[in-house]
Amino acid sequence: MPISVGQDSSNTRKTLKVGDQSVAYYSIKAAEAAGLGDFSRLPAALKVVLENMLRFEDGKTVTTDDIKAFSEWAANGGRANRELAYRPARVLMQDFTGVPAVVDLAAMRDGIVALGGKAEQINPLNPVDLVIDHSVMIDEFGNPRAFQMNVDREYERNMERYQFLKWGQGAFNNFRVVPPGTGICHQVNLEYLAQTVWTDVDQNGETVAYPDTLVGTDSHTTMINGVAVLGWGVGGIEAEAAMLGQPISMLIPEVVGFELTGAMLEGTTGTDLVLKVVELLRAQGVVGKFVEFYGAGLDHLPLADRATIANMAPEYGATCGFFPIDDETLRYLRNTGRDEARVQLVEAYAKENGFWRGADYAPVYTATLSLDMGTIVPAISGPKRPQDYVALDQAADNFFNVVSEYRGEDQSDAAEDMASEGPVPDAIIDPRKSQKVEGEDYEIRDGSVVIASITSCTNTSNPYVMIGAGLVARKAAALGLTRKPWVKTSLAPGSQVVSAYLEAAGLQEDLDKIGFNLVGYGCTTCIGNSGPLQKEISEAISAGDLMATSVLSGNRNFEGRISPDVRANYLASPPLVVAYALAGDMNIDISKDPIAQTPEGKDVYLKDIWPTSKEVADLVEQTVTREAFQSKYADVFKGDEKWQGVETSEGETYDWPAQSTYVQNPPYFKGMSKDPGTISNIEDARVLALLGDMVTTDHISPAGSFKEDTPAGKYLTERQVPVREFNSYGSRRGNHEVMMRGTFANIRIKNEMLDGVEGGYTKGPDGAQTSIFDAAEAYQANGTPLVVFGGEQYGAGSSRDWAAKGTALLGVKAVIAESFERIHRSNLVGMGVIPFEFTGGDSRKSLALTGEESISISGLDTIKPLQEVPCTIAYADGTVKEIMIKCRIDTAIEIEYIEHGGVLHYVLRNLAKSAA
Repeated sequence: MPISVGQDSSNTRKTLKVGDQSVAYYSIKAAEAAGLGDFSRLPAALKVVLENMLRFEDGKTVTTDDIKAFSEWAANGGRANRELAYRPARVLMQDFTGVPAVVDLAAMRDGIVALGGKAEQINPLNPVDLVIDHSVMIDEFGNPRAFQMNVDREYERNMERYQFLKWGQGAFNNFRVVPPGTGICHQVNLEYLAQTVWTDVDQNGETVAYPDTLVGTDSHTTMINGVAVLGWGVGGIEAEAAMLGQPISMLIPEVVGFELTGAMLEGTTGTDLVLKVVELLRAQGVVGKFVEFYGAGLDHLPLADRATIANMAPEYGATCGFFPIDDETLRYLRNTGRDEARVQLVEAYAKENGFWRGADYAPVYTATLSLDMGTIVPAISGPKRPQDYVALDQAADNFFNVVSEYRGEDQSDAAEDMASEGPVPDAIIDPRKSQKVEGEDYEIRDGSVVIASITSCTNTSNPYVMIGAGLVARKAAALGLTRKPWVKTSLAPGSQVVSAYLEAAGLQEDLDKIGFNLVGYGCTTCIGNSGPLQKEISEAISAGDLMATSVLSGNRNFEGRISPDVRANYLASPPLVVAYALAGDMNIDISKDPIAQTPEGKDVYLKDIWPTSKEVADLVEQTVTREAFQSKYADVFKGDEKWQGVETSEGETYDWPAQSTYVQNPPYFKGMSKDPGTISNIEDARVLALLGDMVTTDHISPAGSFKEDTPAGKYLTERQVPVREFNSYGSRRGNHEVMMRGTFANIRIKNEMLDGVEGGYTKGPDGAQTSIFDAAEAYQANGTPLVVFGGEQYGAGSSRDWAAKGTALLGVKAVIAESFERIHRSNLVGMGVIPFEFTGGDSRKSLALTGEESISISGLDTIKPLQEVPCTIAYADGTVKEIMIKCRIDTAIEIEYIEHGGVLHYVLRNLAKSAA
């Protein structure tokens, strides 16, 4: 379908000749010549948004005043309060978030037919690629059959979902599916889909060149900014609206400039660098902002490392972390098999339209900070937040402190016992516990590394750290070392290209020798699909209440995410993951102490097995080839025999199987009227949950496994689904019945209404402790509205829309927090739930909330964006207090979304009206 460009009232459309090709483009220089402003010192990231305004300027949705605002942004030191209608070129999805998005589209087809429209009106207008990468679990590991057995189980578990996605591929236009076993969506995007400069035919039949842009239903969509493609994660709800032609409403963002100088030192990796960047930017405060990287250090930073930094933008809180186009961008595009004509177009377009980072690149930024890469040291991050940076030589001491804090009560009891017998020694009482593993000849203790996983989109497409991990394995295997027997090891590359170069270098064989066999191509451990631990190890952890640990090369280490058996999770580079598998214990200072012994009893230190930068670089040069990329992506949409054998139904609307426990028609559009309602005040709402700081979307809507005694487990058991086939919350996102029951059900979530209780519990209408789902059902049966309270950074982490969908389906009308992460705030609005922020220093603690209160919020019937409204709190003792809270409906269009009950309802009604 051709793109529909604007009216170009300012005559900014020009022609660019590159070799034999001639393309139209929208010129920023021409906009300046037309008197629309001075854009010469805009950051490249913001010029991408400006070009979008030029291309879609129509005098209505996008006006010349929108364009002029970018000049005002530069003149005002990087600030302009202007709402824009932004249209990304394409949408990227993965299956955990993609399945519910396709479910919504299928439900919208039913909905529009019910409103008198036609099913084919619900079709993506922009290209959509869905990569199946989140479903593979690590059931089998540490042996040559692991990959095939995990793939077989993946298809057994997920056939219903795959049949549904195949139906979607046939039913919808502009919708492609990359089959299982290909790679992680961000790698496939980085290595194949992205073009940096996109071309398409407009409504007049002319070829237009413009910056490649996208939104994705995964928060780590930001990885693509490493190759100068502006992209970020949105919830599935917002992505669906974008697919259906609805522009994304956004304010012109502030842009923080992050200067990189110097060069990385021997023995450090791109992972070490990004963990420091995360720490610095979290301290800076960049939520809702763009970060653009600049400086002479970029001349020494390979694109793989840039992509690693861009990938973790959600961890440092930014909308994106952008790297402008330069020579390294062109080198990467060539090396990964992009067409030479495309690479030449990228260079010519970037230089002609002001996107090129040359020696004179010096834009205006809202704020800046700087980092000398020569100061970077080996590091890890944990035990439960990506920004909890720990230098490697401090890691063992840090973990001791973590255990001491966890066992604080045990320690004080022990000290009290000792005091009764005489003076307590000055030395700290060792709080660490241990436990014998039944049937094995070893004990495990607090700090035992039970999972060591090379996983996730962040590092596994970076050949420098992957080759580095292989070389560590080679040197270790040569000394006769292997993983400790209690460590579950796994290797899940980001794409098949990684396997190609590891095999070409002979390193996969070395990784196999120490237990890092290929387990699949997908997110695995990082998304919570680490699979079960050995039964006896799991039982020992439980019996001893041990603080078992995981070390993974991922981007997320939130509580309860990686494994239900693991309390402390550490992010590390792939070479360090291998080292920790050999050591098997976080209590060992691997920076200086022996990590293992040879069969002859000789101590082995990290320096004995760590490769030099030259060793790594030489192997990367030899094995990471253009031919490997071209070969592995030649049939990227075809899939293997298993995928080709998946049978599915046909038809414009989906034939929802009543017996399916994976895919069900959601209730969002059933009985929907043709006209929207009005926003009502909230009266006498009860508190469903009282939550603390940094409540992540993992806490709100976990992705991992669940047990049979949970509400979700009971639902499946009642439908004769055996526990072995439960799969995960993430894989069940096409079934709202499972996901409602899983909302606020993370095993580590703490509802402050209850004293010291972990898990998805609250007080019901009768005051008794019950599951959050059962309480919400009871309140809804009584017609009682609900609110949720939170602390700072509410909704941090993944862009999962089910954190908002589940909240809405439980009957929650408002979430009141100290601050929100960007994506989750948008998702709440997209589902008709109103987010509010405390003002004037108020918080759940200063207000002494217990969850027994009754909450009323007025002023909503005349609400304006970002307006402060009164909130009345009626305490259990009869006291009444009124405070002002800030409504985080940020833009005018979001008010309409709330009036309609959500953004999809808004789109559906408008499409139905256009059909009429």
